Amino acid sequence: MKKTFWYRALAVLIALLIWQAAAMAVGNKILLVSPIAVAARLATIWREKGFFSTVLYTMARILLGFVLALAAGVLAAVAAGRFRLIEYLLWPYVITFRSVPVASFIILCLIWLNFSQLTVFIAFLIVFPVIYANVLQGVRSTDPKLLEMAELYKVPWYRRFFYIELPSIRPYLLSACTISIGMAWKSGIAAEVIGVVTGSIGGALYQSKIYFETADLFAWTIIIVILSVLTEKAFLWVLRRAFAGMERV
Repeated sequence: MKKTFWYRALAVLIALLIWQAAAMAVGNKILLVSPIAVAARLATIWREKGFFSTVLYTMARILLGFVLALAAGVLAAVAAGRFRLIEYLLWPYVITFRSVPVASFIILCLIWLNFSQLTVFIAFLIVFPVIYANVLQGVRSTDPKLLEMAELYKVPWYRRFFYIELPSIRPYLLSACTISIGMAWKSGIAAEVIGVVTGSIGGALYQSKIYFETADLFAWTIIIVILSVLTEKAFLWVLRRAFAGMERV
C-alpha cells in the first residue's frame, strides 16, 4: 500500500514537471498556464464570494441525477432479469442512452427543460445504462439452483432479493458506481457549460473561457477532479458499509 502511494506520488510529480516544462516552452499564459500559477489561483479562488454556493449547486444536482439513475437502474435490471419481456421493452431506450452523444441530449434538454433540471437529467441519462447493464449481468450470474430452492420453499421475494440476488449483484454494482460517478460529473459539467448555467461550476468554466482566464479554467478543472474523486470514495464507502450491515442481519 505504501509503495503504491509513493509510486503514484512520483507519477504526479513527473506529470507536474512535464506540465511546468511545457508551460515554459510555450511562454504564453493564455495558451498554457504553469502549475505554479494554477496552485496560486487555487489558494485564492475558494475565498471568493459565491464559491461554495457554486460548488454545492453543481454537486447537489449531479448527485441527485446519479442517485435517481442508481435506483432506476437497479430496479429496472432486477425486473429485466426476472422477466425477459421487460428487457426487450427497455432495450431501445438503453441503446439510445448509451449511443447518442451527450451534446445531442444537452441541446434537446435545453428545449424541453429549464436550467435547474438540466444537470440532473443529463447525469441520469448517462449513468442509467451503466448501472442497468452491470446489475443485469449480476442478476444473471445468480446461482439458478438457489433461485429454484427459494421458489420451491416459497421464500418471499424480498428475502430472496436480499439473501440470494444481492450478494451476486454486489461486485457488479460497486464496479458500475466506480465508473458512473465520474461519468456523472463529466456529463453534468458538460451540460452546464453548453447550457451556460449561471451559478454553476460549468458556468464558471464558460466564463473562464470567455475572458481567457486560463488559470481559473485549470483551477476549476482540478476542483472538479477532486470533487469527483471524493464523492466516489465517499459513496463507495457508504455502499460497502450498507452491504456489510445487510450481511450481519
